[in-house]
Amino acid sequence: MERTVLATIGEKEITNIDIENALKSLDPYQAMQFNTEEGKKRLLEDLVNQELFYLEAKDENLHNDENFKAEMKRIEENMLKQYSINKVLASVKLTDEEIANFYEANKTKFVKPETASAKHILVDTEELANDLLNKINSNEISFEEAAREHSSCPSKDADGDLGTFPRGQMVPEFEEAVFNMNRGDVQGPVKTQFGYHLIKVEDRHEGGQSELDEVKEEIAKSLMYQKQNEVYSSKINDLKAKYNNLVKLND
Repeated sequence: MERTVLATIGEKEITNIDIENALKSLDPYQAMQFNTEEGKKRLLEDLVNQELFYLEAKDENLHNDENFKAEMKRIEENMLKQYSINKVLASVKLTDEEIANFYEANKTKFVKPETASAKHILVDTEELANDLLNKINSNEISFEEAAREHSSCPSKDADGDLGTFPRGQMVPEFEEAVFNMNRGDVQGPVKTQFGYHLIKVEDRHEGGQSELDEVKEEIAKSLMYQKQNEVYSSKINDLKAKYNNLVKLND
């Protein structure tokens, strides 16, 4: 990004990069509000105002104020503590061999369930379900149109779309029908405790063993967290032994 000076306060320059850094420091909702031309103008004004406060603070020698010095000491101590912890955690390394070994030893944890993506139309009577099915099969109406106009399920607002789900999530009669259909099939009526369903299967994915590449990132995060905890705990024990004579816990 090319650096552009947006404002100058004395010798201090505020640039477009300062604005971008300010946006990054905000939470996503605030960043979205300020990431407009008007929002960036407000951020620039705020940065200018902060610099004005800084100039006055320097003029009044607030940096020599005892309360300020105490606050800076506290901040420095906290930053040094966190820096020391981060340095210990950053020393932890993870190899591809460790990831592969964990995968081989825990393959049963990485089995993908069989899933399906489906739409449905839910009505109260078998007669209406059959009537709609005939109209869909004869192309008088699309499945999605029928769902919007006749389904009693809230999914009607999404053309009857139920999204993707694994075995075991739906009621047995509905699930049995879905997982015995092929992609693109429209079948029904299927009776459940909720009424009569017409079902359209959008996609099917067979379950099975996940390959290492599919779960490598997940394993790496888990192992790194575990190893960092172990290193952190070990370091704590070392520090307690090293500074044992300085630690006094009051009852």
